[in-house]
Amino acid sequence: MSSLDGAAATGWTALAVSRDSPPNPWFSWDYVRDNSPILADALGEHLLLTGVSVVFAVLIGVPLGIVAYRISWLAGPIVGTSGVLYTIPSLALFALIYPFTGFGYATVLIGLVAYALLIIVRNTLTGLQQVSRDVLDAAAGMGHSRRAMLARIELPLALPGILTGLRIATVSTVAMVTVGVIVGVGGLGQLILEGFRANEYRAQIATATVLVVGLALVLDLLLAGAGRLLTPWAKGRSR
Repeated sequence: MSSLDGAAATGWTALAVSRDSPPNPWFSWDYVRDNSPILADALGEHLLLTGVSVVFAVLIGVPLGIVAYRISWLAGPIVGTSGVLYTIPSLALFALIYPFTGFGYATVLIGLVAYALLIIVRNTLTGLQQVSRDVLDAAAGMGHSRRAMLARIELPLALPGILTGLRIATVSTVAMVTVGVIVGVGGLGQLILEGFRANEYRAQIATATVLVVGLALVLDLLLAGAGRLLTPWAKGRSR
């Protein structure tokens, strides 16, 4: 069974449009009303894939960024390896993963985490490198151990940079989720593809696309607000 057949079997089907159908508008409230459950399910799947991928990227990327910061000779290999993963085209990356994981969520999640990893690693490393040396010398003079300095001083001061990386990774992952349709899991991307297959059903294509953009904007605003709450000192310092 192909990914598209599998998608159809799970209910991700587009409304067929015959040649004698009325005009095919780019937006239709009737489509949104009649297909709201399908749109909600697709949006939920899109959000779930984004959230899980970003969480795993943070859990892997932040420690790697710390290791690269503490062990300078590992910085090049860590950043370089994550950079190589980022440059692999999505179709090629999924093709490399598919033989081991098959069609489904595992393949998509591995690919999405791989793409978000470079952003998280690089911003974590950059944020830590920008911590003032005078602050570190003062903390060392007060008797702080290296572990205490990392937890109490370096990571808090690097948090604005880490959160910036998190925002960028989240927005880019929202867009990348749609590509997962090639292995059977694409959230709103499934609706976009099915819209093209159904005689270019514009209302479905446009609605799903707007939801992708809207989701990215909402998540970016939420993370920006969270960043302001978590790092109030950064706002004052930037003025």
